Amino acid sequence: MEFQITLTNVLVTLFYIIPGFILRKAKIVSEKELATASGILVYGGTPFLVVNAFLQMDFNWKDFGNMGLFFVVTFVLQAAFMAVIALILKKKFRESKYRLMTIGSVLGNVGFFGLPIVRAVFPESPEVACFATMNMMSMNVLLFTFGVFCLTGDKKYISIKAALKNPTAIGLYVALPLYVFGLKRFLPQALMGAVSTLSGMTAPLCMIILGIRLASAPLKDIFTNKLVYPAIALKLVAFPLFAYGMVYFLPFTNAFKSSILILAAAPAGSVILNLAEMHHGETKMAANILLLSTVFCFVTIPLLVLLL
Repeated sequence: MEFQITLTNVLVTLFYIIPGFILRKAKIVSEKELATASGILVYGGTPFLVVNAFLQMDFNWKDFGNMGLFFVVTFVLQAAFMAVIALILKKKFRESKYRLMTIGSVLGNVGFFGLPIVRAVFPESPEVACFATMNMMSMNVLLFTFGVFCLTGDKKYISIKAALKNPTAIGLYVALPLYVFGLKRFLPQALMGAVSTLSGMTAPLCMIILGIRLASAPLKDIFTNKLVYPAIALKLVAFPLFAYGMVYFLPFTNAFKSSILILAAAPAGSVILNLAEMHHGETKMAANILLLSTVFCFVTIPLLVLLL
C-alpha cells in the first residue's frame, strides 16, 4: 500500500514539471523569470508551508518532544553523513566540485517534495508534516554553516544569523506559538483556509520552476557531467539507507522512522543551486544534480518505501 501511495504521489509531483517545461519551450517564459518565481516560492511559500503543518495539530507534550527529537536526529544524521563524505574526499576537498558533491549528497527538497509524500503515506499522523519542517530547519542550520563553507571554501561566509532568519525559521517563529498555546482556535476559518491554499501551491510551483530550468538547459550538458551521477547515488540511495539504518533499531514510532527514510530520500534541494549562484561556484553542476535527482527519484523513492 505504501509503495502504491508513494509512487502515485511522486508521479503527480513530477507531473507538475510539464507545464514549466512547455511554457519555456513555447518561449512564454524565460530564465529571467526564474529569480522572481524562486523568490516567491522561498519567501512567499515556505513560511505558509511551515505554519500550515502546525495548524493541523493539537498540542500535546509527546508530539512536541518528538518534533524536537526529530530536529536533533536529522541534524546529526545529515552532519554525520557529510562528514563521512568529506573524509572520503579529503584529498580532493580543495576542489569546489567535490565540496558541492558533499553537500549535494544530503541537502534535499524536504519541504516542497518530501513533506507532501510523508503526509500522503501517513494521512492519520499529521505530526509527520511537522517532522518535515523540523528537518527543513536542521538542514538550514547546516546549509548556512558547513554548506556555505563547502560552496565558497571560505569560513567568512558562515552565518548562524542567516540560519536563524531564513523563511523556514520565520515560519516556525509564527507557527510554534499558535501550536503550543492553542491560538489557532482564535483564527478565522477563512484565514486558515488561505494559509492552506498558499501552502498547497508550493510543491506545484517548485516543480514548474524545475520544468523551466530543465527546458532551459541543453540535454547534453545535463547528462555528460560524470560527477553528477555519484552525487545523485549518494543523495537518492546511500544517504536514505544510512539514515534509516541509524534509526531502525531505536525506540521511535513507525511514523518517525518512516519519515526519516522518506525525507532523506527526497531529491536534491534547489537551495544548493541558489547558493551556488549567489557565490558563483559550480552552478552548472548544482543545476544538473538538482534536475537529475528529481527525475530519478520517481524510481528510488517508491523502491525505498518497500523497506517500511
